[in-house]
Amino acid sequence: MADKHYDLIAIGAGSGGLSVAERAARYGKRCAVIERGPLGGTCVNVGCVPKKVMWFAANLAHSLGDAAGYGFDIELRGFSWERLKAARDAYVQGINDWYHSYLADSGIDLIQGEARFVDARTLEVGGERYTADHVCIAVGGYPAVPDVPGAELGITSDGFFALESQPRRVAVVGSGYIAVELAGVLKALGSDVTLLLRREHLLRDFDAMLREALMEEMLNDGIGILSGTQVAAVSRCDNGELCIECDNGQRLEGFDALIWAIGRKPATAGLGLDAAGVETDAEGYIPSDEFENTNVRGISALGDVNGKVALTPVAIAAARRLADRLYGGMSGRRLDYENIPSVVFSHPPIGTVGLTEAEARERHGDAVKVYSTRFTAMYHALSEHKRQTAMKLVTVGAQEKVVGCHIIGMGADEMLQGFAVAVRMGASKRDLDDTVALHPTSAEELVTLR
Repeated sequence: MADKHYDLIAIGAGSGGLSVAERAARYGKRCAVIERGPLGGTCVNVGCVPKKVMWFAANLAHSLGDAAGYGFDIELRGFSWERLKAARDAYVQGINDWYHSYLADSGIDLIQGEARFVDARTLEVGGERYTADHVCIAVGGYPAVPDVPGAELGITSDGFFALESQPRRVAVVGSGYIAVELAGVLKALGSDVTLLLRREHLLRDFDAMLREALMEEMLNDGIGILSGTQVAAVSRCDNGELCIECDNGQRLEGFDALIWAIGRKPATAGLGLDAAGVETDAEGYIPSDEFENTNVRGISALGDVNGKVALTPVAIAAARRLADRLYGGMSGRRLDYENIPSVVFSHPPIGTVGLTEAEARERHGDAVKVYSTRFTAMYHALSEHKRQTAMKLVTVGAQEKVVGCHIIGMGADEMLQGFAVAVRMGASKRDLDDTVALHPTSAEELVTLR
């Protein structure tokens, strides 16, 4: 049994599990990672990476439509979903292969299979038992599917990446970032798309300006949006197409694909957490404190599984800080969950960091002052489709400290990173005003707002 004992075992070879093991191994610790599927987790295999490839393809489709305005006479001979999928899958496979070499080169053991706790220090995988001084649970989550008749006729975001051919007419159910991203990609590549929202708004946790601007752009792109619509049942019609029954009595027909994008659930059900004494909440998430500790000493939980912020860079950052604290002598090392930037790869993209205007007013009342702008980016001056850019700075107090920065428009995904640094450092509106603008860019608007 001695050869199966580790200083640290990470359950899950996604962003969090790989990062905590890699950093711990750098400190000379003996580490293992347990994974039942492909390396890289959701992000690499059915999330960020393949999604961004599809987003790039969708952007190219938009650019081809804009080319005439710049003097190009282009003959479009079609689009091959099959070729794109093959190239995308090969790219993802290359990352998978690299991770295997990376783990071996780092001296980290890969244990493939389902992990289950025997006790707080012992895990069983495929009939073999492994012990560790510290266990990090980083198993991530999986897409939710509603409990309605015929739900199995639909697919999730996982199924989207498995599609061998492009669906002709698609219903996307959901209002979050996954729903709007998939709807935008499919529409740009030529599918007829209908987005079904349970409530009135999409991206309900985002600033109202972003929500409203994106909905306007999606409608302008020809995406059908049905708000206040709850799916009650799904069935297959006589012609083989999907039919959707809604709770308001509406019947939607003619779809050859339905995508559930209604949220994600933590993948904790099969871990045997009771045997280790690890507590979960009502939804199955594992609560962890500011240092990612669970209620059991020596067991931590990070990434999507703890229900804090489900973003790849958050899992990586929390994991590295955990290893620094455990093995690097940094007793106070932890991730600050305030002012975490995020991007939505919609069309146009969204970049956001800090408080929304509504959140700021709830916390700070009349001390809030907002600066905003809306304009057509220079790129679209010659294009037929005049896509809008909108920006907002949320400030607080006499010094007008910037507590929120929200952008939707071409380049928002790239320009936000630097402004996120400024917000985290406590920049004021005057700090931005005193910064010389880069001209001509959309980003310069954020340092010239009046």
